[in-house]
Amino acid sequence: MRVCLLLLLCLVLPQIHGARVPANSPAEVRALWVVRTTLTSPDTIKRMVTTARDAGFNTLIVQVRGRGDAYYQSRWEPRAKDLAERDPGFDPLAVTLVEARKAGLKVHAWVNTLLLANLDDLPTMPDHVYHKHPDWLAVHRSVAVPLYHLDPFDPRYRQRLIEACKRDMTELEGLYLSPAHPAVKEHLYSIFMDLIERYDLDGVHFDYVRLPNPAFDYSRVALDRFRREMEKRLTDRERQLLARVAVTDPLVYVNTYPDEWQQFLRDQVTEIVERIYHGVKARKPHVQVSAAVFANDQDAFTRRFQDWGRWLRMGILDIACPMAYTPDTETFRQQIAVAKAHATGRQIWAGIGAYRIPVESAVEKIKTARAIGVEGIVLFSYDSAVRISEVNPSGDYLMRIKTAAFGPAKN
Repeated sequence: MRVCLLLLLCLVLPQIHGARVPANSPAEVRALWVVRTTLTSPDTIKRMVTTARDAGFNTLIVQVRGRGDAYYQSRWEPRAKDLAERDPGFDPLAVTLVEARKAGLKVHAWVNTLLLANLDDLPTMPDHVYHKHPDWLAVHRSVAVPLYHLDPFDPRYRQRLIEACKRDMTELEGLYLSPAHPAVKEHLYSIFMDLIERYDLDGVHFDYVRLPNPAFDYSRVALDRFRREMEKRLTDRERQLLARVAVTDPLVYVNTYPDEWQQFLRDQVTEIVERIYHGVKARKPHVQVSAAVFANDQDAFTRRFQDWGRWLRMGILDIACPMAYTPDTETFRQQIAVAKAHATGRQIWAGIGAYRIPVESAVEKIKTARAIGVEGIVLFSYDSAVRISEVNPSGDYLMRIKTAAFGPAKN
């Protein structure tokens, strides 16, 4: 697969590099990721929408689920604690939609899917999933054996898991949900269906639809489901032998069949995307389904169990947004070109890490993405651009993007 993709790129890249997309093409998506901290008051939302419109952007991807909480009126999860002092009737997503419609902007609801909680700021709301369903948590391999035999509602269960996670923070943003747990899949499906049924959205957007690193997920549910799946393929003798070992070593199946285990985990994540995609299309076919994905497709596949190239081929994703946040434009070019080769008729919106690069570099990447032929660009993030503008004597970050990359024409 990898060799075929590289051969395809060799044929396509010379044509891509010569392509030119008009700077003011009406089809070009110019999007901003908007972090939930901007959605905490009507004033900050109105300011955000006005700023985006004036700077030439036409799409907002707004974070309405951060860490298992809601920045909208949710049927299934608690209201975010950042909104605790606000009027209970204040609905950040509803206000965003009203203001965006007046400004002619599209709105996609951004959902942090499997990431559930920060390790240094654990949820305090009693109705949070962290408290209600500790058995839904993804488990680190280092504590898989003791936690396999411990009741998840025993306080020691979460304590040991958190301690293990804190020892492995290199590639870990916090506590994750187990994608292998059927109740987790059902819960996430309900969240997405709730959003599209109650709000007039242009799209829904997956983020953190993956596992953090190969040390996850060794929860009891995941291990047991994998064991049952493998037993279907084994001879009676193999089943008996492994069953005897499994009495004291619940990891025996994953250790014996590591390739199958990794594919099992990829399949769990893919099942989440697939079911939600079809649920969205059954209810509102016009709503676009997108995902923020690791720009390094091999890292995504082997270490995060995020097989987004397959999602595009399967047709269960309308748009992939590779998070090509590298400051190096040549690396950015290569990552976006690979994503475009994966697209198979679906859209690619190039994710640009504005938070870590100057305007000149962001503009260079916008022009590079256009030359490759993507359908849109997404800057991460509106919030960081505002912070940079506040301390930068060169002027407003987003307005400088508009002048250099979007031109004078209106969207």
